[in-house]
Amino acid sequence: MNLRHPLPTLHLRVLLFTALAVLAISSSKAQEFTATPDEPSFFQKLRYGGGLGINFGDGYFLGSVSPIAVYPVNQYFSAGLGANVSYQSQRDAFSSWTYGPSLILLGNPVREIQLSAELEQYFINQNFDDRIGGGSNNFDTTALWLGAGYRTGNIILGARYNVLFNEDDDRIFNSGFAPFVRFWF
Repeated sequence: MNLRHPLPTLHLRVLLFTALAVLAISSSKAQEFTATPDEPSFFQKLRYGGGLGINFGDGYFLGSVSPIAVYPVNQYFSAGLGANVSYQSQRDAFSSWTYGPSLILLGNPVREIQLSAELEQYFINQNFDDRIGGGSNNFDTTALWLGAGYRTGNIILGARYNVLFNEDDDRIFNSGFAPFVRFWF
């Protein structure tokens, strides 16, 4: 079964509009931050990080990469963009690529605690082995993750919950909860 949407979903359009608005605001703020020679430029203030994941065993493999770039608006709040790409396969069953953009907002009420809101759009391409019926399935879905983490150095350990998760309708998540490990450079 092949379910390919000819036009982006409403969620994707909202995500892209929001991302463009953040970039426009950030670009205007970048000019303010370069007003004096001693002040770091917009690009010097950007923080880069993300997450890596791997899981494997008995013919199963999952690998993921999620880079993020955020701009610190002040010492308590950051906003940025990210991407997510993952590959998953089960021998003699299926293989799947998942990819898409994300918009992330981070709050640090105290140095050790990080609160997050992440709007992620996922595009999924699944291929099933002929031994189980074959075929492919292509679709997209949106997740809005709210999370909290503990910061130690440049590493944040935490958990997040997808508030859009629907157990009866969700095709890629087993649960609304997910742990995370985030690294910053």
